[in-house]
Amino acid sequence: MNAPTAPPQTPDVKKEKEFRHRFFFLKLFFALFFLSVAAKLVFIQIIEAPKYQKIARKQYEAKFILPATRGKIYDREGNALITNTMYQSFSADPRFIGDDAEDVADEFSRAFGKPSSYYLEKLRSPKGFVWLERGVKPEIARKFGPHDGIVIINEPKRVYQYDDVAGTLVGFTDVDNKGISGLELQLDDELKGKNGSIVLQRDGLGRTRPSADFPKIDPIDGNDVSLTISLKYQAIVEEELRRGILTNKADGGLAVMMNPKTGEILALAVYPGVNPNDITEFNIDRARDRVVTDVFEPGSVFKVVTASAAYESKLITPYSRFFAEHGAMLVKINNRPVRWVRDTHEYEWLTFQQAIEVSSNIVMAKVSKILGSERFYRQARDFGFGTISGVDLPGEVRGRLKKPYEWSGTTLMTMAFGYEVGVTPLQIVSAYAAVANKGYLMQPYVVASVRNRKGDLVLEQKPEVVRQVISPHTAQLLTDAFEGVVGEGTAKEVKLDGVRIAGKTGTAKKIVDGKYAPGDFTASFVGFYPVEDPQIVCLVMMDNPRARSYYGGETSGPIFRAIAERIVHSSWRFSHPLMTQEPSAQDKTISVPDVRTINVTIAQKILEGHGLTVKTFGKGEIVSRQSPDPGKVVQRGDGVTLVLNNDSVPQKDGTITVPDLRGMSLRRAINLLVIDDFDIHIQGSGIVIHQNPTAGQRVKTGSTLEIECQPRVITTAALH
Repeated sequence: MNAPTAPPQTPDVKKEKEFRHRFFFLKLFFALFFLSVAAKLVFIQIIEAPKYQKIARKQYEAKFILPATRGKIYDREGNALITNTMYQSFSADPRFIGDDAEDVADEFSRAFGKPSSYYLEKLRSPKGFVWLERGVKPEIARKFGPHDGIVIINEPKRVYQYDDVAGTLVGFTDVDNKGISGLELQLDDELKGKNGSIVLQRDGLGRTRPSADFPKIDPIDGNDVSLTISLKYQAIVEEELRRGILTNKADGGLAVMMNPKTGEILALAVYPGVNPNDITEFNIDRARDRVVTDVFEPGSVFKVVTASAAYESKLITPYSRFFAEHGAMLVKINNRPVRWVRDTHEYEWLTFQQAIEVSSNIVMAKVSKILGSERFYRQARDFGFGTISGVDLPGEVRGRLKKPYEWSGTTLMTMAFGYEVGVTPLQIVSAYAAVANKGYLMQPYVVASVRNRKGDLVLEQKPEVVRQVISPHTAQLLTDAFEGVVGEGTAKEVKLDGVRIAGKTGTAKKIVDGKYAPGDFTASFVGFYPVEDPQIVCLVMMDNPRARSYYGGETSGPIFRAIAERIVHSSWRFSHPLMTQEPSAQDKTISVPDVRTINVTIAQKILEGHGLTVKTFGKGEIVSRQSPDPGKVVQRGDGVTLVLNNDSVPQKDGTITVPDLRGMSLRRAINLLVIDDFDIHIQGSGIVIHQNPTAGQRVKTGSTLEIECQPRVITTAALH
């Protein structure tokens, strides 16, 4: 018997079954789609939430820097050399500006005079932050009205109070207030401070406001720095250096002044220099501090090493006699002639002190043979030649001092008078400071102290002895010889009535492209005063003087003398020789400093620093006359009248105003008149007491000016 079979499915049943299968797959598809969307949302909102939060913040937040105010720089008397003023800068986040970019660009173009395309390119940048204008003076910035998305930031800008005075020394900053030269570079970490910041947010209406989630971080201002530099000394040194270089038609020059007892640098000048307020024509050579960065063959100023080693060895006394070969000596090695050693003048027999005074190369060469290489080399190293002094100035080099095993057969004798050795000007002035300081070499420095904005002391430098390089007895013998250089030797033009000066001249051929260039010389003079108790040591150096001579005693020497004369009359140490400490406010009398021919702002600082009040008459920036006259003793608090006059510049009609020379030294008067192109007739010597034409008259350039002089004696018997 057969089993029963299922009845055949009807068409309706078959369609229902297919529908159920399709519906199942549809539900499965939607379930899987929902799960994938849910998984993606979990991935975005939980796993990658920080990433997308950061992207979102970029769309409505922008972080702006709040620059710190750079620290100020002062001189040793508290005069502000570098301060800050507040300029305004415009920045923007292009994403905040959006469709308003063209309108904003047009508005900036009208305010600042640049093409709209200049600003439009910035506002379409993909960056989140762009500068539109930097360092805008407030009166110009006010031309631009407020605009959403534009942030106005107050930025401090450096102000160099005395333009090019100490310009090379202090250096300058870039547009971001970062030090790039001089002390601005050397002390950048101390001066720059720490920038702050603020975060701005944009709300739904497009308005910007500070973020509540990111509080404002206030900037920390930089520290203030006090230098060992004296503004009045710096102004005097720079003016006289400039005058001397122009008078001698030199390529340039430098001067550095130091306190030999402490190592404090009192003035440092390089000419031509830089004006940090105007670096549009930046010249790296002018910005370089040649006092520490340049190396030169010193010539006869290096004889301090030869003389010191001679006295320290006790092999030679000031009275030891040498035959000077009548000015020319042929050097032989192994009986073969090698080179000639020559003196400027012909001499027969000279004592060693006389040889120093007249700067005999021949005698120094003979002395070097007695000393030997090891003794000579050790003395040079003790003075600091061939090593870095560690002064707090950027770019210092060590110079060149070859070791004895590197010497040729003639190196010792040529080094004895300043060749085959490379030194920096700072090394020279430090060596002579050691002589003035009874043989003790001091660490040179220019930064006296650093204080934060609360006035708390962060750093203070004190005088530091490096080592004793010679005995006090040797130092005294050298001082006697160097005083003879000024009195009877190669530096007679440095002699100053009433003030004892000791020093040494130097003249050296310059090396150009590895060879001595004919006609190119370095002329120098280094000295200290007063001899009884040296307060100042100063080096003056010139490149290629071409006017009348290239010898140091006739070119750099008179500049040294002019500087010394003015400092004697502007410093309390010399106007009150019995005093051992700077005068207090209670002292009743003061000697009026000489501030003629210098900038009126600096002149006022000098006079006010001496407790005097100042009145000015006339127009201009240069002091042409003063009353009372320089050197006159007055009561502290008395007034000094300064007459200003810029008429020393020749006018279109070819006339020039006659300067007031009365009371000036003859040397200073000549320097001034030569620059002003006067023809000079002189009667007498010393100090100018009468002139014709009189001061203030206008005469043709090249006119004859008669001056009458008489000797003046400075009372310095009690200088100590």
